[in-house]
Amino acid sequence: MSKTKIAPSLLAADFGNLQRDIEMVNKSDADWHHIDIMDGVFVPNISYGMPVVKTIAEHATKPLDVHLMIVDPDRYIKTFAELGATHLTVHYEACTHLHRTIQAIKAEGMKAGVALNPHTNVNLLKNVIKDIDIALIMSVNPGFGGQSFIENTYEKVYNLKELIKESDASTLIEVDGGVNSKNAKALIKAGADILVAGSFIFKTEDPIKTIQELKKSTDRWSIFEL
Repeated sequence: MSKTKIAPSLLAADFGNLQRDIEMVNKSDADWHHIDIMDGVFVPNISYGMPVVKTIAEHATKPLDVHLMIVDPDRYIKTFAELGATHLTVHYEACTHLHRTIQAIKAEGMKAGVALNPHTNVNLLKNVIKDIDIALIMSVNPGFGGQSFIENTYEKVYNLKELIKESDASTLIEVDGGVNSKNAKALIKAGADILVAGSFIFKTEDPIKTIQELKKSTDRWSIFEL
């Protein structure tokens, strides 16, 4: 059976019915709730802050996968741990002392992730690959949902998987941006372990069915490969 995880991005949820959408993810075959935090500085958009994350945590029954697209993320590591984040991902491009940031995340009892923008080379993670639990590949330019998938993502995922193997690391690869049923199988084949999908899930008539079909498509691929 596939170990591929599906993490619906709540940035694409209906904020007027946020509790309903959180409960939908709870009932679905999805594995995590993906939460994008944007500050309007690191990326050209603002998403939501601590009160909304607190509300999400109150209703979520699955792990909270928090992705910080902000400058100076160290300021909020403890806060997100207190809010209930189980995984906390920071951007390579936003951290002056990345190793220190990773250690601070782990010290708060969370899994540590590092995200890379589309232009950032995966080899820059070589010196920390054994220290992180998740490496997140942005397959769109961060800041807005609903963007088109960047095609060279497959090669980046493949190269990152090779780095993980060469380093004898257990890091999981997460892909975020423009993920859908058309590219999911190729991403899994390239080496992805976690797929983040937003608009593809929440903009459909039956999100639970969409999640189920996305999960099944990755399951069938993994079984076929075995």
